[in-house]
Amino acid sequence: FGFNRSRLEQLEAKAGVSPPPASSGGGGGAVEEELHPSLKAYDTHIEETVKPFVNACNDLPGLKNIGSLILETWMTIRSIIHLGTKCKKPKDVATALKPLLTAVQTPVQSISKMRLDRDYDWHQKAIMEMLVSISWVVCVPPPNPSMFVKETIGSTDFWSNKIRKMYKGKDEKQILFCDALKKLIQDLAKYCQEFHLSGLFWNNARGVDMESVDVNEFLAGAEVKEAKKEAPKPAAAPAAAAAGGGAAALFGELAAKRTNDGTSAATGLRKVTKDQQTWRKEFKGGEPTTTPTTTAKPTTTTAAVAVPAKKKKGPPKCEYQNQGSKWNIENQTKDDNTGLGSSGMLEITITDAKQQVYIYKCENITINVTGKLKSIILDSCSKTNILFDSAISACEIVNCKRVQVQTRGLCPSVSIDKTDGCLVYLSKESLSSTSFVTSKSTEMNVNWEGEDGETKEAPIPEQFVHKLVNGSITSDVSDLYH
Repeated sequence: FGFNRSRLEQLEAKAGVSPPPASSGGGGGAVEEELHPSLKAYDTHIEETVKPFVNACNDLPGLKNIGSLILETWMTIRSIIHLGTKCKKPKDVATALKPLLTAVQTPVQSISKMRLDRDYDWHQKAIMEMLVSISWVVCVPPPNPSMFVKETIGSTDFWSNKIRKMYKGKDEKQILFCDALKKLIQDLAKYCQEFHLSGLFWNNARGVDMESVDVNEFLAGAEVKEAKKEAPKPAAAPAAAAAGGGAAALFGELAAKRTNDGTSAATGLRKVTKDQQTWRKEFKGGEPTTTPTTTAKPTTTTAAVAVPAKKKKGPPKCEYQNQGSKWNIENQTKDDNTGLGSSGMLEITITDAKQQVYIYKCENITINVTGKLKSIILDSCSKTNILFDSAISACEIVNCKRVQVQTRGLCPSVSIDKTDGCLVYLSKESLSSTSFVTSKSTEMNVNWEGEDGETKEAPIPEQFVHKLVNGSITSDVSDLYH
């Protein structure tokens, strides 16, 4: 019976139904409310992967207190999951969770601002890439939280592999750090896949409205650690000591500034005449008012200069040109676009295989291209997702950041140039026929479905070993990718 009940709770969690709270028994003793299955699984995730990684960080003295900050981050995320099991989904999730999200950012910013020894520079970068995954709590598909977490594996491995290569056979603690880091991300992705498939779980069936809940109550665990930040109050003691020095300290400092030729800190100052001394009857009251006006002008000038710093963005375009048979899609964003379909995507329908699509300076938007086309080009786009059926020629990605491209059919060639962060999804049809041409790009990954139905991902090499052999250059992929 216990097994069936546990299985039923898991099915209810996936369906968005929270189990009813445990009632008290006939003896009158209160029974503690049983944790939601998603919360139980998260606690298991912390015990089996997060705490071992924290221990791996603590074993490396150069990482200071990063381990405790990571644990604090994960515990605050737990508060968000706990809140989701008690409440219905609010209209604006980010605004409703603002106090908790702010508490999550505090330890992350502390890790980012740490000044570590040079030997731990790669460690800090790998950890920062991993910490991107915690944004899954506000992730809105596509991609789903699990895929969003998996995307950080490639960028994290880039720095972890450098650590492995340097310390292989020399320091086992360094290798354990890399292993624990990757296991943490993989386990978090698995957890999200099981309990938060379409976003953070909310108890819409039996939960209460967010307006009736004090979000700050869920920060009880985090506030204990924040109390330590109030310790610097004793710093007021030196100020009191300085005040106690009085005039003696002031004259001592002035005497220290006296040079060998007799000049002092007061040398070169203008003499104050009687008509400038406020306590004398000769004082002219109109003169001192000129001082504030001279200091106010630079403030106005500085503010005026800072305004033109923003780059103006052109008007959004989505039009077809008969000349050249080309679709021009420019300056499209999710917030500014009013032509999005019911799916939340910008829909483009291709009517002739000779047509091509050119996408320029789009940001935070998903574009769905249906129909067979000649080619598709992404230029200077950021956080843009592209889905298309089949391309006769190629798909080109130039000057982009954090873009995702998915082909549902065939695509003979994918060209990636001057791009930071690119994830390409291949269909089963294109696995054996698609080739990649890359230059001056980083964080490139390929995703496909294996024969067993599981999704697989591999990084595109960025580092190569070149040798001069018999008068010609030979190139091989670096050992980091083997």
